Amino acid sequence: MAKSKASILVVDDEPAMRLLVTSVLKDEGHEVTAAASGEEALQLIASRHYHMVITDLKMPGMSGVDLLERVKQEDPETAVILLTAFGTVGGAVEAMRRGAVHYLLKPLANPDELRLAVRRVLEERRVADEATTLRQATEAVFPFGEIIAGDSRMQAALDLARTVAPADSTVLITGETGTGKELIARAVHHWSGRANRAFVAVNCAALAETLLESELFGHEKGAFTGAVAQRRGRFELAHEGTLFLDEVGEMSPALQAKLLRVLEEGTLERVGGMKTVTVDVRVIAATHRELTEMVAAGTFRSDLFYRLSVFPIHLPPLRERPSDIIPLAEHILGQVTRRLGKRIIGFSPDAAATLTQYRWPGNIRELQNVVERAAILCQGEQILPAYLNLTPASPAPAAAGPRTLRELEREAILAALAACKGNRRAAAEQLGIGLRTLYTRLKELGIFTEHGEDE
Repeated sequence: MAKSKASILVVDDEPAMRLLVTSVLKDEGHEVTAAASGEEALQLIASRHYHMVITDLKMPGMSGVDLLERVKQEDPETAVILLTAFGTVGGAVEAMRRGAVHYLLKPLANPDELRLAVRRVLEERRVADEATTLRQATEAVFPFGEIIAGDSRMQAALDLARTVAPADSTVLITGETGTGKELIARAVHHWSGRANRAFVAVNCAALAETLLESELFGHEKGAFTGAVAQRRGRFELAHEGTLFLDEVGEMSPALQAKLLRVLEEGTLERVGGMKTVTVDVRVIAATHRELTEMVAAGTFRSDLFYRLSVFPIHLPPLRERPSDIIPLAEHILGQVTRRLGKRIIGFSPDAAATLTQYRWPGNIRELQNVVERAAILCQGEQILPAYLNLTPASPAPAAAGPRTLRELEREAILAALAACKGNRRAAAEQLGIGLRTLYTRLKELGIFTEHGEDE
């Protein structure tokens, strides 16, 4: 459904009312069809899909409530708005319990009421559709039950996400750029009781302060130049769902104060407005900055920091989880090759070594870009080092003093798992130990590989 245009069916037995509603909505750019009765409307609905039906409540023959029930049977996603006289408001309220999204009083005192109601409903549907599409796209790339996390710290972060998801508490996700903070935020939403509601994301670093304020809290008509109509903000669009505030450390002190109020009171005012709006939103924030240092420097409010960090989750950089590099690269390669229509079976041993030794300053996002570029360049069935265009990092300087046997053993197991692409049976053979012994050592050393392969 396009943002600026929808297919709408107007149903009313009064010709003047049909003409008024149809004219107003056509002026808005919508494709509008009119019907004089519920029976005629059903014939039209049987032949095509409508994004919205606007129907009178009281009509000869089939009533608006009867039509509502039939519409919902045919297509539950079709939004229904009722037109009702003052004396039948009770019937309209009952109809909303049965699935109508809004009602308007007849006669329309102002056509703007109709315009705003239709815009509001279509915007809500657009956000819900986007949330569904994004959730499906994200799960297609990294299904939440199969997020690649063989590294013990990454597995611990996932365990924390699963634990906090149903609690509805505010979550603060920290980590370098590209470590997958939004993916974890979506996983928390997916595992929560709000999973069927909207997940709305805002990058606080991508917008100027004035634009970000309007984006978050909405604005009233005439609040500033260009505000030609009332607009709901992301908090309102995320009502009963989840709002993800990416790079929250970039928010100005003035906006920090407004954010704190919403978190503490669950209320806000739109820009240029006086009306208090109540919202029910679960907030997940993320940042690559050290907020504790910003608090100490006076650039980030301490009260907001404590309110956001009720449940912190830190994501390690990719270079500190080497056992995950090859499994991640293989997973990304599979997605890319399917999209490109190529047959590439994997990475050559030298290419795998190059990937493992590289420091990955851009983390998983950089890995995705490198693998996609390599897949485009690849002319055979394996990715070779030349396609990666990476310079392996110099070996890290040896730590002062001898390392413990436990440290050496852990490194050897991680290296074997990386070389064997997470295959535990092959890693055990490479290490010269039995599979059962490897399981025991993995558990004792805190290396979790629930998503690895044995065969």
